[in-house]
Amino acid sequence: MAEFSWEIRSPLDRALVAGPYGARGEAGVSLTEIRNFDLVQVMARRGQAAEMAKAAKARFGVVSPDTPKAVRTADATLIWSGPDQFFVLSHGGKHGMEALVPLFAGSASLSDQSHARALISISGDKARAMLAKLSSIDLHADAFAVGTAAATSMDHTSITLWRGNDRADGQAVFNVLVFATFAESLWHTMLDAAAEYGVGISHSEELV
Repeated sequence: MAEFSWEIRSPLDRALVAGPYGARGEAGVSLTEIRNFDLVQVMARRGQAAEMAKAAKARFGVVSPDTPKAVRTADATLIWSGPDQFFVLSHGGKHGMEALVPLFAGSASLSDQSHARALISISGDKARAMLAKLSSIDLHADAFAVGTAAATSMDHTSITLWRGNDRADGQAVFNVLVFATFAESLWHTMLDAAAEYGVGISHSEELV
């Protein structure tokens, strides 16, 4: 009898090669894949949006996003994903499916997206220039402030995009959630778009 085992791997396991890419010199764009995170989609049941929001406030101490934005807490980020629904992004299992199911029982349906999505963090002084090649959204600081989110597309691929906290050097940070099946294709598209600026490629288990 054949024996099978399941090994969980990153959607970018084959495509991501850490190190410099593209133009030489100081990298204008940093592309970092975030690995080993928990991602749960919370969707209000009919007529239960207020109860869902109440449960989220009790758990996280913040109001869950009901407009396109991302709300960060000490150990999780709540990201708007559509009307009456949001993602809970965290790590370590504290806010994974097992922990959240009892909390939202009766008010929301939950879907574990932890291994169905890839998470890519983009920063650097040329990050906006690179993203402008792939997305029609205005990412200027005045139009897309820290905490702003969007369910949009990038090079015809559906994504969830939000702006995280700026880096210590003041550079903006943009985060992209993409379905795992499209992650490798989008990754190569990002590399092509960023190559002229020089790219620093890495992966991390730290949420940003």
